[in-house]
Amino acid sequence: MEINFTNHDRAEVLTQALPYIQKFNGKTVVVKYGGNAMINETLKHQVMEDIVLLWLIGIKVVLVHGGGPEINEVMDKFGKKPVFVDGLRVTDRETMDIVQMVLAGKVNKTLVNLLETNGGKAMGISGMDGRLIEAECKNEALGYVGRITKVNIAPVRDLLEKGYIPVISTVGCDKEGNTYNINGDTAAAYIAGAMGAEKLIMMTDIAGILRDKDDPSTLIPRLTVEEAEMLSESHIISGGMIPKVNCCIEAINKGVKNVTIMDGRVSHSILMELLTDEGAGTLVTGEGVRERL
Repeated sequence: MEINFTNHDRAEVLTQALPYIQKFNGKTVVVKYGGNAMINETLKHQVMEDIVLLWLIGIKVVLVHGGGPEINEVMDKFGKKPVFVDGLRVTDRETMDIVQMVLAGKVNKTLVNLLETNGGKAMGISGMDGRLIEAECKNEALGYVGRITKVNIAPVRDLLEKGYIPVISTVGCDKEGNTYNINGDTAAAYIAGAMGAEKLIMMTDIAGILRDKDDPSTLIPRLTVEEAEMLSESHIISGGMIPKVNCCIEAINKGVKNVTIMDGRVSHSILMELLTDEGAGTLVTGEGVRERL
């Protein structure tokens, strides 16, 4: 059924968004975007449109991205089969070269180009540039998978001050020049913490934190860190959601005001989260449960 919006309806929507525009104007919001949320090209364009809109109304958006499906695709072309242990990609030297090529090259520059063609002003960098992400080997059995040891946030601040949307690929390095594959959620949490961000948005491929992982209607709209930890201990939060929730807690402990885990496959979910009363996904805070505004 087609819904016709009048000019008055459109104006009403804009005025309802005004308090949220005022709240976030001049503030830093880090968006983690990647994985399966990036597969649909139509949605990818919409996400970039949303980010440009937020940038135009004065929100300092930092985009941190992954690109697992694209890495798998290129590995297949090289005849390499992806291997994962506890959700982390086993990364030998050849795989690391592919990761760097895909993330810092193809995926990063594609997102920059989309932001620019939608009217934004973007600059792509990797965690290696300016030693933004310093790392060490996380586990020798995983190869070149990195544990973050330090975040040098100055390059990101410089780009924001010059009016750019920083687009960051999650490749890190150590002082000896070794490169590492860094988990995107972890990198986003560390970067958001180093920025003292107002908010971290983690776009994934489920609605948020669910009481029943097989039932989207059991979405938990708000949680404190303490409640999230209790749900993990009781195994309500389980599987692949555990590391995401741990990253939420890590970000909040590092000074981020709140974190939202939400479904990046839903059209304009970023705008719903930042500019509406209802929000989107699960909001995790470090304090008692409070309203989204």
